[in-house]
Amino acid sequence: MEEQRVVVLVEEADAAVEALRWAVRNFLRRGDTITLLHVLPASRSRKRQRLLRLRGFQLALSFRDLCSRVPEAKVEIVVKEGEQAVTVAALVSEIRASVLILGLHEHSFLYKFSTAHFSVRNLDCRILAVKNHPTDCDGFVGVEFSQVEIARLCMRPQKIPYRILPVCFRRKSRKKRRANG
Repeated sequence: MEEQRVVVLVEEADAAVEALRWAVRNFLRRGDTITLLHVLPASRSRKRQRLLRLRGFQLALSFRDLCSRVPEAKVEIVVKEGEQAVTVAALVSEIRASVLILGLHEHSFLYKFSTAHFSVRNLDCRILAVKNHPTDCDGFVGVEFSQVEIARLCMRPQKIPYRILPVCFRRKSRKKRRANG
């Protein structure tokens, strides 16, 4: 089988950890190249930026420990600064990833995916989104898996408000017509 280039989005959400656990058990194969990507927000303070970068790297290292269960997998850690959707799309394009794996949660960037300069079509790979559900009463963890089909997503063009008939035409009242004519 051909080696996959997989990007895993590293976030502090439980859904992100569950997404990687699901991928390790069900999707990742021997010899795959796994890029663990953590995107941190831009900050003007150098001290704060360094602290955020360090936390992101530590978080990615904890994800790397989960990847050790995939034999002969090559694991890379990338910590970048910027807007999450744009940064993810840029890295996926740059390394020509075939799959993006992420945990789906209420603050996931997929929900805010369409902006003026960026749309879902910028990601040229499969997107595997895993949503974590609370533990069932039997002790099993419920996980919902979704494969986002890029080709089937319909992005409607933004509506531009304008009036078709800017002037309101009214019928002349009978009194005005009789007076004029």
